[in-house]
Amino acid sequence: MKIEEIKKLFSMPVEGASYPRGPYRFENREFLIVKFETDPDAVRAVVPEPLEVAEPVASFEVIHMPDSSGFGSYTESGITLSVKHEGADAAFVANMFLNDHPPIAAGREIWGFPKKWAEPSLKVVRDQVVGTLDYSGVRVATATMGYKYERVDPEKMKEAIGGWNYNLKIIPSVDGSAAVSQLVRYRMTDINVKWAWKAPAALELRPSALAPIYKFPVKRIIEGYHILTDLTLPYGEVVFDYLNS
Repeated sequence: MKIEEIKKLFSMPVEGASYPRGPYRFENREFLIVKFETDPDAVRAVVPEPLEVAEPVASFEVIHMPDSSGFGSYTESGITLSVKHEGADAAFVANMFLNDHPPIAAGREIWGFPKKWAEPSLKVVRDQVVGTLDYSGVRVATATMGYKYERVDPEKMKEAIGGWNYNLKIIPSVDGSAAVSQLVRYRMTDINVKWAWKAPAALELRPSALAPIYKFPVKRIIEGYHILTDLTLPYGEVVFDYLNS
């Protein structure tokens, strides 16, 4: 290959790249979100400067994505934390777990999503929405909520989904030092909320050495949401470069 050809490459491996160019469109993306109050020290321990901790509030999410351009069909789960940046409300992604390689590779390499392989599940069992997360064969989270109890205004939910999300992107160099150390952000676009419901919810988080979501203890359930959307994940932007600060 010529140098100019190499410069045009986007993803590895060169033959059979792990993912195509974005942006990435998601159809019928189904969310189960359980928002809860947690320990403020646990939140402060992982939220990077220059973000500020707004309040000790976390959200456990399970997201089923049956139709994702370039990525296929998969399910994802993780914890987001309420933060502020320059006075504006936002969310910081603390961890993510999913069962599909292309979005793991793209998520880590492009936006700095803290993604690892695991086995999340989202389904409706009779009168409950049930979300689970298994890591290395061990159940580490179970979320439940009532099925379609109270409608939520789709426009209100669209505004919440379209807010800024922040990631701490770290990629090592070949010598083991950090090649990339950045605070990045992104926001969803072209959002169509097909329906949204809220209902009584519950959440259990169990200890795990390598999926330590239990470090955000559930002090009080705030609310639970079940949502179906179409949306687009575009590229993001660098907010702060730690290596050049």
